[in-house]
Amino acid sequence: MDENEFRQWLIDCFGEIEGARAWEQINQLPPEIREQLTNQNSSKLPSPEEMRALMQNITGTLNSSDSNSDSINTSLATTIASNRMPEDTESTINAQEAEEVRFAIQIANLWLDSVCVFNPVKGDVMLLTRKGWVDNIITSWATYAQPVSQSMNNALTELITKQLGDAGSIQGFMAGPVPFPFGNEMNDPSKIINSMGNTSVSMELGQSAGTLSSVVRGSFDQGLVLLDNPAGGIIVQNCVNYADQLGIDKEEVFKYVALQECAHARLFNSVPWLKPRIESLIGKYARGINIDMNAIEDQMRDMDFNSDDEAHVSVPLDSVRIPDTPEQKEALHSLENLIALIEGWVDCVTRYAGMAHITHIEQIQEMIRRERAATGAAQKTFSALLGLNIRPKMILEATQLWTKITAEQGEETRDAMWNHPDLLPTLDEKTQESIQESINEGISSFDKPYQPIDWDAELDDLLLEDQNNNQSHDDSGQQDNNDDYHGDDQNNTDPDNNNE
Repeated sequence: MDENEFRQWLIDCFGEIEGARAWEQINQLPPEIREQLTNQNSSKLPSPEEMRALMQNITGTLNSSDSNSDSINTSLATTIASNRMPEDTESTINAQEAEEVRFAIQIANLWLDSVCVFNPVKGDVMLLTRKGWVDNIITSWATYAQPVSQSMNNALTELITKQLGDAGSIQGFMAGPVPFPFGNEMNDPSKIINSMGNTSVSMELGQSAGTLSSVVRGSFDQGLVLLDNPAGGIIVQNCVNYADQLGIDKEEVFKYVALQECAHARLFNSVPWLKPRIESLIGKYARGINIDMNAIEDQMRDMDFNSDDEAHVSVPLDSVRIPDTPEQKEALHSLENLIALIEGWVDCVTRYAGMAHITHIEQIQEMIRRERAATGAAQKTFSALLGLNIRPKMILEATQLWTKITAEQGEETRDAMWNHPDLLPTLDEKTQESIQESINEGISSFDKPYQPIDWDAELDDLLLEDQNNNQSHDDSGQQDNNDDYHGDDQNNTDPDNNNE
């Protein structure tokens, strides 16, 4: 992007007058800063629509006395997410495909009845477009992200208040290239930091939701309860695209996704402590968040917040080390372990339920494992909104653990472990070694993780075996007929011999 393109972008964002004014102020910046601004990749800049929504959110929040001004702006997030959706996004659901998905949900529940003790969830699974998925999950995402966002805001407010000293206001804080049209009385540092912080999280939330809208296939793909509907939901277009990507019949993908969604729904609705436990662990992690004050002070030491000549302040939080306390590490480990156990249980139950019915189940599960290894939907969500890292390897280990428990102790014992958090297994080194030993010993064919099965070869063997059995039966019948024939012949010749 050259200077002319950047100037036009400012005008598109802020209008002819304010855009030209912003460009004049940018020209007054030091050359190295001006060059950094104008040399940005245009594809990485927010669209003019996103910038206008951003500015409206900031100024509206700062001039509002509403108690909700401290919350993440879900309207801004939804707008950004809608702008980030792919061009091929469909606004409606094909009627025939909707009927096929409903049928897949019905038979998925029948299959699950035979492999787990949890009952089906009352109500219907929602059939969603990409836009419908975004509209229905944004509020839940904001709820999960709010504790972390608020802790970050509090830490920044403490730092800036300390920097301001006795002045207690932020005159000139927002002076600079981009004009913020709010009153001079808005000098409360906590309100400005909350607005900026929540706006930043809202933008990140919208960008993540828009990107994931073309990838997720079920509402529980992130390992969290995101819909108000306890039965969950399925994004039909993404299932069809996934089938095309794998080169298999879309009905198989419908059935597999239905199994996963219904299994998630059964688990979360049958284990009442599960969702509150996740929220509690996120809150525990968030309460321990602290910013490395020295690192930020190194960047802000020479800034005079009371000067009208000062440009806007930018704090690159991604470059500031935020160390985890022992309590945070414990909460993170517990959360990571719990999410892995949830996803592992669902993978295990889905495989048992669909093994005899979905021809390409191995291919589907192999692709899902690869997606997780390349940072799947759950990992992206936790990383972007919560700063947490859920390792894909733990989900695979959890799947193997639940499979081992099922093979050795049965389905009822396996599912009874969800009666209380203290009854759940842990994915420590000792458990991982035990899983590996069981796999090596070959307790069950299910213990070996996802060994590919050549279904065509298996079918050929069955047909050949059946053909051999039929051939053997035919040969036996032919032998009996020959014996009868020879017997009759011998009886016919006996009189002749006697006559002779």
